[in-house]
Amino acid sequence: MADIVTAEQRSRNMAAIRSRDTKPEVYLRKLFFAKGYRYRIADKTVPGHHDIFLRKYNTAIFVHGCFWHRHQNCKYAYMPKSRVEVWQKKFNDNVRRGKIVQDELQARNIKCLIVWECTIKKMIRDSTMQKELLAQIHSFIQDMHNTKFCLY
Repeated sequence: MADIVTAEQRSRNMAAIRSRDTKPEVYLRKLFFAKGYRYRIADKTVPGHHDIFLRKYNTAIFVHGCFWHRHQNCKYAYMPKSRVEVWQKKFNDNVRRGKIVQDELQARNIKCLIVWECTIKKMIRDSTMQKELLAQIHSFIQDMHNTKFCLY
């Protein structure tokens, strides 16, 4: 299927996609700050491109976009219709890099929390779900034995 915009317009659209300070990421940071958590944004001493690092709890938090990181069974993780092989390679590379970073964090005994974009969208829409998910996050952060956690 042909793209509905020109290659130049598609290039501008893709270049405009932010990798930092996205709406879901900023929303989560504001919630954390309101709950009394103090954090660093993209701490250079910690491997990977985490979005939030809680030094006190030795926890790296990733806000994963469902499309880019291929959230399983998520409506936002659709496959583009054009240039499928290019997209498939890009998605595979993203998932592979994510796994490598998680393994490296685990080797350094740094806890890893992944929060999916669709989960944050649900939190924004439903205050009950927001409280429930914040309680799960708080429980994970406080638990010194749990090392990897993913919110769906």
